[in-house]
Amino acid sequence: MLDYGQETAFVAELDAAKAVVRAHHAGLDAARGAALVTRFRDDAAADYLWRGFHPFGELHGGEAVAARFWEPLKAAMTGLHRRDDIFFAGRNALGGEPGVWVVAMGHLVGLFDAPWLGIAPTGRMAFLRYCTFHRVADGRIAETAMYFDIPHLMRQAGCGPFGTQTAAHLVQPGPATHDGLLHAAQPSEEGVRTLDAIEAMICDLGQWGSGLPLEEELARSWHDDMVWWGPEGIGSTFTIERYARQHSGPFRAAFADRSPTNHVARLAEGHYGGFFGWPNFTARHRGGFMGMPGGETPGEFRVIDLYRRRGDKLAENWVFIDLLHFWKTQGVDYLGSGPV
Repeated sequence: MLDYGQETAFVAELDAAKAVVRAHHAGLDAARGAALVTRFRDDAAADYLWRGFHPFGELHGGEAVAARFWEPLKAAMTGLHRRDDIFFAGRNALGGEPGVWVVAMGHLVGLFDAPWLGIAPTGRMAFLRYCTFHRVADGRIAETAMYFDIPHLMRQAGCGPFGTQTAAHLVQPGPATHDGLLHAAQPSEEGVRTLDAIEAMICDLGQWGSGLPLEEELARSWHDDMVWWGPEGIGSTFTIERYARQHSGPFRAAFADRSPTNHVARLAEGHYGGFFGWPNFTARHRGGFMGMPGGETPGEFRVIDLYRRRGDKLAENWVFIDLLHFWKTQGVDYLGSGPV
């Protein structure tokens, strides 16, 4: 546990990083055209790195991010704005580059009035589910992971690329407790408890094939009434029993040769925490995942996971998986777009 002086400095560091990101998000929401580039020049480091789901990948410099992601998206979505459900910050438990990571999750919402990535507009409201991890150092955003569910936007437009899902996909709500916007710093010991719960779950994930029945394994780190909010192509599910049947069990059965977990950042604040990787792991598809045949080429899983802890176990999990990228590594390009 931190002493008073350390706690005070820690809170100040998190508060300053949160202020940088909140100002950046507000500026992005308001900016159009050249003002987007100005926003990044004001807020981002000179060697800014942005990681985004397929078809964007890694972009270097705020000007490239503005031109290739934000300007086309804003041109397509009239009145684009964000509706955040989770916001928290923390130091990276894995070490790595200096700075504080600030996490935001919710939906980008607007009127889908013009094509984007070849997706035909609807003229109606559309929701692009997203999550960002921003690393803030020396008062600027040094790097960003921004993951978003393009296949779900495609489904809203009537051209969902995937077939039958094992679970249900909805426009996903935030935490059941409605307390996910941690604009004020939380007691450091609560973040430690959340990180401990996440670490225990990750350790269990590494024991595939241990012989322990799946539901018993999950019960070690999850509440029985857990909710797993998964991406388009998989869907969401409720309770350990249905999660085991509708995602975890089928997923494990469909893959072999899973690599060790490799996260870029892992952090927690209060009852919320999460991680991302680039990729998190690789695995060889034996067949059956999303109803597709198997292959021999290992596929990459770029994933963000956010969690809400209740007591000493996990209660909710919001999951972003770059399924368009995974399937492209398997020879299937659902967008047919290549890099932008």
